[in-house]
Amino acid sequence: MTEAEDRKPQSDESRSAFDSEITSEFAIPRGLAVSRVGGESETTSEFAVPRGMDVPQTVSGEPEGSAFSRPRTYSARHAPAAFTPAEGFPVVSLTKDVPWQDRMRTMLRMPVAERPAPERVPKAEEDEGPAVPRVLDLTLRIGELLLAGGEGAEDVEAAMFAVCRSYGLDRCEPNVTFTLLSISYQPSLVEDPVTASRTVRRRGTDYTRLAAVFQLVDDLSDPETHISLEDAYRRLAEIRRNRHPYPTWVLTSASGLLAGAASVLVGGDLIVFLAAAVGAMLGDRLAWLCAGRGLPEFYQFLVAAMPPAAIGVALTLTHVDVKASAVITGGLFALLPGRALVAGVQDGLTGFYITAAARLLEVMYFFVGIVVGVLVMLYVGVQLGAHLNPDAALGISERPLWSIGASMLLSLTFAVLLQQERATVLAVTLNGGVAWSVFGAMHYAGDISPVASTAVAAGVVGLFGQLLARYRFASALPYTTAAIGPLLPGSATYFGLLAFAQNEADAGLVSLTKAAALAMAIAIGVNLGSEISRLFLRIGSAEKRRAAKRTRGF
Repeated sequence: MTEAEDRKPQSDESRSAFDSEITSEFAIPRGLAVSRVGGESETTSEFAVPRGMDVPQTVSGEPEGSAFSRPRTYSARHAPAAFTPAEGFPVVSLTKDVPWQDRMRTMLRMPVAERPAPERVPKAEEDEGPAVPRVLDLTLRIGELLLAGGEGAEDVEAAMFAVCRSYGLDRCEPNVTFTLLSISYQPSLVEDPVTASRTVRRRGTDYTRLAAVFQLVDDLSDPETHISLEDAYRRLAEIRRNRHPYPTWVLTSASGLLAGAASVLVGGDLIVFLAAAVGAMLGDRLAWLCAGRGLPEFYQFLVAAMPPAAIGVALTLTHVDVKASAVITGGLFALLPGRALVAGVQDGLTGFYITAAARLLEVMYFFVGIVVGVLVMLYVGVQLGAHLNPDAALGISERPLWSIGASMLLSLTFAVLLQQERATVLAVTLNGGVAWSVFGAMHYAGDISPVASTAVAAGVVGLFGQLLARYRFASALPYTTAAIGPLLPGSATYFGLLAFAQNEADAGLVSLTKAAALAMAIAIGVNLGSEISRLFLRIGSAEKRRAAKRTRGF
């Protein structure tokens, strides 16, 4: 071999090493011997079995299949149990055999995969149907009116779900909190969801508007009624523009009559009736004045509680032979937030804990405002030498007919304050009279605890109210809220505040605790009566309504 030939391979070898060093940073240095086993790739999975560990491998000639291919252990003759049971899933009827509230509530509590698909009923002239964002916007506007009117969170979700399904959107998930409404729609498992939300900033009590919204949702969920999206928007705009059914002077007069009827319930006479009515009307006008100035509701309740307490203290200071405590108690009845209390407890019992906590916190603020307003007047009266006797409001059981009549008048005026439809006023008035009759028979005649008597009477109110609502396919609030007016703990609240004003903290705590127990008994009784009434109706073809999984104890 010549010297040139001997030099040529060296140059080629050096050029090859130089190229490998340039090509990769991880090239093996010269002189480092690395044993290679077979032709396998050195890059292995982190789940690979280490070398040296003998694991028996089954040789299979089958190719590696897809994740969606049938497993090798599957046998048609010995197949595992099918996902769908032999008897099938319970079918939820979408006809008008049951109220839409129960149909939608039942499907909301079912898993998404088990919900029956809605029937594709065209609601508009277009073949493709309305746009999804517009349907979601209509749904949120309807839910806003219901939630602002005091409807429970579960019923608001059921109404929103019913509106979406009426336009063919079956994969919808509404979500309701105290101030925020949101809804999400997913067209399919591979498409992105569409989500919309709306904030509830203003609240008002108008049960006539609430009933109109329920009628709109009932018409939309009816498979035999075809309402286009434009017609639904038009009806919703008319509902928003509708004026309240009662003028302002009627509302002020109803507030006075409510306070007068409540004073008769706690043993007052004609003079007490007139004094309580005047105090409540003055408080109502002052509250309207504060509302016009933009003051929060806390200060409105504080100002409205002062005139009845001031009149009661003034009657005591002038030595007029009247039951001043009945005057103050009657004024408290017109202010106690029974509607918000019932809605808050109902949300808590149905699993909407955030909304329930917010509603109960609102009730607490209103109650503190009432307490501050009354305590200021009572403290001034005690400092001026007024002798307010808590026992002066007793003697209720001696006048059962007067008490029943006063309870019916109280329910009637409460219904007017809630802006109810005129067609529902008579029913709720009778319901309030029945509630007080049950309470009086149990507490005064049967000598049963006032808390237990109140719970049973409230249960009767909830039962009858829910049945009346289902008869008319409407909301149950107009039939129950005003009927619980005679059961509100006005006297227990007044006695607790009076004890605090007289530096008797222990007696005050006992009375206020009793008032809180009575309030909870009212709310729980109304909700329990509503749930019992649903047992008389068939929910689809299932034997009973599905409960939310979070309430089953696991």
